[in-house]
Amino acid sequence: MPPEVAPLLKAAGVDAGYGTMQVLWGVDLDVRPGETVLLLGANGAGKTTFLKTLVGLIEARHGSIDLGGHDVTRMRSSDRMRLGMTYMSELAVFPDLSIEENIRVGAQALGHANPGARAEELYGVFPALREKRTVALAQQARMKNPDGGYDPLLEERMRAVLPACASKGIKIVTNMGAANPVAASRKTAEIARSLGLSSLKIAAVIGDDVLDACKDGDLPIMEFDGTIKQLGNRLLSANAYLGAAPMAEAFRQGADIVITGRASDPALFLAPMIHAFGWAMDDWNLLGQGTVAGHLLECAGQITGGYFADPGYKDIPDLARLGFPIGEVGEDGSLIITKVEGSGGAVTAQTCKEQLLYEVHDPARYIQPDVVADFSEVKVEELAKDRVRVSGGRGTKRTGTLKVSVGYVDSFIGEGQISYAGPGALARGRLALEIVRERLKLTGVATSELRFELIGVDSLHGPQLSAQANEPYEVRVRVAGRTETLREAVRIGNEVETLYTNGPAAGGGAFKSARDVVAVASVLLPRELAKPSIQFVEA
Repeated sequence: MPPEVAPLLKAAGVDAGYGTMQVLWGVDLDVRPGETVLLLGANGAGKTTFLKTLVGLIEARHGSIDLGGHDVTRMRSSDRMRLGMTYMSELAVFPDLSIEENIRVGAQALGHANPGARAEELYGVFPALREKRTVALAQQARMKNPDGGYDPLLEERMRAVLPACASKGIKIVTNMGAANPVAASRKTAEIARSLGLSSLKIAAVIGDDVLDACKDGDLPIMEFDGTIKQLGNRLLSANAYLGAAPMAEAFRQGADIVITGRASDPALFLAPMIHAFGWAMDDWNLLGQGTVAGHLLECAGQITGGYFADPGYKDIPDLARLGFPIGEVGEDGSLIITKVEGSGGAVTAQTCKEQLLYEVHDPARYIQPDVVADFSEVKVEELAKDRVRVSGGRGTKRTGTLKVSVGYVDSFIGEGQISYAGPGALARGRLALEIVRERLKLTGVATSELRFELIGVDSLHGPQLSAQANEPYEVRVRVAGRTETLREAVRIGNEVETLYTNGPAAGGGAFKSARDVVAVASVLLPRELAKPSIQFVEA
């Protein structure tokens, strides 16, 4: 009688689940060379959960998993793949089945797997930092709380996406770290543990904080005459726009989630491409085409119809259910923009072209940390409904500097608002403005700048363009002024509030505020003075 062949894959007593929900209890499986295992059952029976536990996308709570003589129970999914384990979803293998899932796990897959082969890689990218004051405000928050300073929506977002991303092997990269990527990574690890996802590896990319280097260099400010030293003790922050290299390196070192502070938005998308395809950091044309992809995707819903819709001219369906974009990128940089089928919005040549030119001064020289991208020969082709191909991006050598956003306390703003409605609302609003204008002079409020406007009439385009507009039924008075002290700023709103009883008839809904102004300027820093590094946090 021939000796019994040892199992190639052996699972014993495996328990697994999601968060507080347990799905598997004590599951056993032996697979020997030459065998194929067919798992059948209704939806919700736990077949997919079991498969994902075997390949390491979900952590086994109890039991053991042995692959070819190796105990892989606590081994990362990527390391199991290097041993030859593969994963095929039921949708990829049997697209017509809905109730019964057929998942093949066994020697035929394991024995013929190529550990070096690259399957389709999925990344979720979450750009969260606006271009202006976001990091400077986050630095203020970190000064008040050393464990703060990251995006306040990080916890809510991570709790929403981590279970789905972990179960599907989707890696995440985000700049929600803001002024404190390390604290953001620790918080994400805490969330992952609470969801039963303790196998996730989280990397914080640090080094964008270049405040000391900027102070030492006394760099000239780009927006106005002056240098960074002239800002004195009003200076709050200086953060360089990092490129894709440190993020790509974090993925190379096994990160499932990469959290940065300030980085170029296109670089958040370029980093997964560099990692997945092994692009060289001096292949300027590939980096240029990758930057096209990143630039198109970075504003999320803008390329699927948000910020684009204009009723009667550019109609977009179902904006309340706007689908965010998906970029399908090939190793050669080829790009198709699409979105989830059935979601709101639209992906068209027109939405892509508008986004391509968004915030671009010179399409032939779009300067990024990794490359100077050239959009001048980009081609946009509609392939089908909500599928657009974009090609032709190029690039040239990167510059020797990095752009740095410098945050500083500029001044204070005082503001007051009040509404008027009904017949004569416009005349009453204008009278209210004249009263406040005169009161500020009489009481000697010290301001360096003042604005008197009627929201809905002239607040956006000014009095000249709005002079011929039809008279509105209701208006909202707004007076705002810039001051050197908070005390003076408060006085502006107070004068507007007194219009309740001391101004025109029937004013209502008064509002006032006073706050400091955190402004942003830009400097160029020699890139060698920014020293990004990676800090890992285990969930």
